[in-house]
Amino acid sequence: MLKFSVLASSAFAAIAIAAPAWAQETPANNDDQSVVIADSVTRTDIIVTATGVPQAPETIGQAVTVIDRQTIEQRQTVALSDLLATTPGVTVSRNGGLGGLTAVRIRGAEGEQTLTLIDGVRVNDPTSPGGAFDFANLLTGSIDRVEVLRGPNSVPWGSQAIGGVVNVITMQPEEGLQARANVEYGRYDSWFANGGISGSSGIVSGALNAGYLKTDGFSAAAAGKEPDGYRQYGATGRLEIALASNVKLDLRGYYADSRGDIDGYAAPFFVLGDTPQYSTTKEFYGYAGLSADFLDGRFHNRVAFTLADINRDNFVAPGAAAPSSLYRGRSQRYEYQGDFRVIDAVRVVAGAEYEETRYRDSTISHATRNTTGIYGEVIVTPIDRLTATGGVRYVDDSKFGHHWVWGANAAYTLPTNTTLRASYAEGFKAPTLFQLNAPFYGNQELQPETAQSYDVGIEQKLLGNKIVASLTWFHRITTSQIDFHSCTAGEIANAASRCYQQLFGGYYFNMDRTRAQGVEFALDVRPTDRLSLNASYSFIDAKDRTPGAATFDQPLLRRPRQALSASIDWRTPIDLSVGATVQNVGATADFDSFGSIVALKNYTLLGLRAEMPIGKYFSVYGRVDNLFDERYALAAEYGTPGRSVYGGVRLKFN
Repeated sequence: MLKFSVLASSAFAAIAIAAPAWAQETPANNDDQSVVIADSVTRTDIIVTATGVPQAPETIGQAVTVIDRQTIEQRQTVALSDLLATTPGVTVSRNGGLGGLTAVRIRGAEGEQTLTLIDGVRVNDPTSPGGAFDFANLLTGSIDRVEVLRGPNSVPWGSQAIGGVVNVITMQPEEGLQARANVEYGRYDSWFANGGISGSSGIVSGALNAGYLKTDGFSAAAAGKEPDGYRQYGATGRLEIALASNVKLDLRGYYADSRGDIDGYAAPFFVLGDTPQYSTTKEFYGYAGLSADFLDGRFHNRVAFTLADINRDNFVAPGAAAPSSLYRGRSQRYEYQGDFRVIDAVRVVAGAEYEETRYRDSTISHATRNTTGIYGEVIVTPIDRLTATGGVRYVDDSKFGHHWVWGANAAYTLPTNTTLRASYAEGFKAPTLFQLNAPFYGNQELQPETAQSYDVGIEQKLLGNKIVASLTWFHRITTSQIDFHSCTAGEIANAASRCYQQLFGGYYFNMDRTRAQGVEFALDVRPTDRLSLNASYSFIDAKDRTPGAATFDQPLLRRPRQALSASIDWRTPIDLSVGATVQNVGATADFDSFGSIVALKNYTLLGLRAEMPIGKYFSVYGRVDNLFDERYALAAEYGTPGRSVYGGVRLKFN
């Protein structure tokens, strides 16, 4: 990505549903594109939603990683992006500390090509230049589960699912009364508090969670001295009403109010450094759905309305009378999905969606786009242990006309508990309203990005599922990928050039193609219910493959070729839990303030943690992050935290 992409990222820093399947697949009353956890002797069986409806993991031909609430609490992670960075195929970059612009890249794709959902709502941000969801403000306090689907998957999910999908499920209603809470304090005068309660009574069930975080932080600019703080308070809620035995009303809401100090490029040298700037972000995501089951539960229907509303403001300094720039984005969707088991071996999923997207900022008074999508999938089990899935989506965009995408995958489990997987998937992403309409930078001639991906994998379970190992190879070609061209002095002076007398010197354009390929390895070992070991390794070769381009075969920036993560946790006989996580991330490169490519060295981080119960409901916990005080960078010229110690108290009642 070129220099402007880094500058724009800093300037803008400051952002389903599964049918209850049938009894043999998933428990009833599960209407939210979620992972279903079922107890087993040594581990959990997890049913994921790679197709938009629940499926047993052995029936899915695509690569999916699931993070549950137990793992979130065990790792004591505050920012979800830090936990995602330990999963296969995922790399994370962040501009500074908590609250700094955070991109999650899957299999070497752009951060803007990761589709993110929270409780069934698409939350990719219309106010960001590339339409990316900013993971900076997504904290773990309210989250129950996360699914990470790696690879394009636009058949069920539509636009932006080129790299993959991150599906976040917040606290859900439970039987009886349940409550959880924690408060912690640590380095940089950091406070994090969160509490939630859920329960049911008669036909009504609900869950409510609220959280607060405040930190003084450290300088976002590596060369800076002034700390850049961050503050957020937010809440999530769900309400479910069983209107009849086969009809349910489902309401969900997510709200976050964040404020973060940011460093900028001050005159006269325009090098990243201390500035008094700060940004505020207010996010609201809402879902209202009605579901109904017919034909003895074999035909599940859902209609829903979702809303994503994001307001961002940048201020030059505290006390400023008005924001120096503002960004307003809204997306609202109307959805229908039908999930019909025709016979035991054939399942048909079909749906229709209509989306309206609106955007305005300090220079664009109003921009809109409407999109209609229709999709269908068939899931068949022709023989025992083999499941094949195929699907197609038709998209009609008010700007770009119609578009078709296809996908197919298969999974076969041998009697040896060996599962073989293979998939072909397509993805597409339409240019954002900013990329099309921004003064000086916009380009009305942009075309949608498209991708084709293949992957094959093998998973082996041993010793009654106490050991699970998987290996996946993937290959993806992305065409017409959108990038930013920075005009040269010669182009600005050339009357025949598009850059001629361009005040700010640049514009968006479609590259010919990029390629990403590599392997992902994951290992999960749980010899007893007290000991667990998780490890992942990723090799990702992501390059510009535009024929004839000066950058042909050059590695894409901010994409380490190799990443390794390993965690071990042990609950001692006295119920003291201790654990450690080590991450080794390979070298990569990035643009600096002058547009020159600079190296980001490889680094290794080690974290330690412990938790001790006190009585039936309470526990105390603590952790040390970056134990050896490693000096490293996730983005050129941006700082990262040093050795940090945190401690807290946790409450769990059920």
